[in-house]
Amino acid sequence: MTRITIAQALSQAASVLATSSESAHVDAEALLLHCLGKPRSFIYAWPERQLSDEQHKQLQQMVARRAEGVPVAHIVGEREFWSLPFIVNDSTLIPRPDTEILVETALNLPLAENAAVLDLGTGTGAIALALAHERRQWQMTAVDNVSGAVELAKANRHNLQLPQVEILQSDWFAELSGRKFQLIVSNPPYIEESDEHLALGDVRFEPRSALTSGQQGFAALFHIAEHAREYLCTGGYLLLEHGFTQGKRLREKLNELGYMQVATVRDFGSNERCTLGFWPG
Repeated sequence: MTRITIAQALSQAASVLATSSESAHVDAEALLLHCLGKPRSFIYAWPERQLSDEQHKQLQQMVARRAEGVPVAHIVGEREFWSLPFIVNDSTLIPRPDTEILVETALNLPLAENAAVLDLGTGTGAIALALAHERRQWQMTAVDNVSGAVELAKANRHNLQLPQVEILQSDWFAELSGRKFQLIVSNPPYIEESDEHLALGDVRFEPRSALTSGQQGFAALFHIAEHAREYLCTGGYLLLEHGFTQGKRLREKLNELGYMQVATVRDFGSNERCTLGFWPG
């Protein structure tokens, strides 16, 4: 039996995915790399290398799942965020590149070396663990209301060797009574429940509870903004990710609630992506 080469495998996989994915070649490449267990440079340095029968079979099965719409991250079980590898599954959202601007913004704040920082709705733990990786002395706490997400975040904490991060199950602030933080960050659900895009792409395979929120997508954002005031130190900051059309209304809400120096930061695609407020106490 003639074995298929790396170049042939990549071409065939991309061809199969062409009708179902807008990123067919990128998807095919990611799946092939996972099967081979090699870095990207390998497939272009050695295009004539042959796949084993087992590798070819695995690739075909993975391509078939992707053709059905299953996210690449769920198929390979991993997604990179902030140049760190995160285990992912269907218990919570797949980390998005757009969220890296929230991490970057948080790292640029004038916080104490040992600042207490809270990540609400941590999911995979991506935000909290990325921050802890950059600021080893921060007292980092991450919470999520979904037990599967809490376990996933703990697994990522272990893999990334960041034992200093405290991970708890909590419905927003419910288990944090009496605690104060210099910074509270969150990427909460903010998509309107009737949004037509929920029927498209990778989000079909992610939990709806981690995506949508009432009040035209503002319910979780407003809840956090209102209650965060009880948990922020005087001179602390609130930093929220949101949809690209929600910045204006969220800025108005933060001002109404007494936050100061309210400002919205754009992501790498120039869309309004996260809004910051200073709590004067």
